[in-house]
Amino acid sequence: MAQSKRVELDETDRRILDELTRDARQSVTALAAKVHISRAHAYERIRRLHEQGVVLRYTAVIDPAKAGLEASAYVTLRLKQNTWDTLGPKLRRIPQVQHVALVGGTFDVMLLVRARGTAELRDVIFERIQPMPEVVDTQTFLIFEDVDVGG
Repeated sequence: MAQSKRVELDETDRRILDELTRDARQSVTALAAKVHISRAHAYERIRRLHEQGVVLRYTAVIDPAKAGLEASAYVTLRLKQNTWDTLGPKLRRIPQVQHVALVGGTFDVMLLVRARGTAELRDVIFERIQPMPEVVDTQTFLIFEDVDVGG
């Protein structure tokens, strides 16, 4: 995966991003009023942030338990050397893998895995992830409770 080029953001861009993070469904008119710019200016700024790849997509933040995802875990992976380019796309195709991070330290990758129950979680980890030829070792950390502190 290629490193993204940094985009220069001014204070207005940062305030727009804060507002979008808080509530991406608000109207451009409402956002413009909160940021103290015109609607046309807000629309243009948001369009530019999309084109520059700063805003990637809009998504809903769900309560996993209420959505039926009652088993969650962070799973760390140690990889065979130089296998990230083939492993990354495979991990992103597993629906239960909600976040993939290439990290430095005693392991190489950290995953957030959410499943309908412990049997499905076990299947994803033991039957889908561990057998991948790029994976040397895994460690699983069950999540008993998690709190979204963003937005």
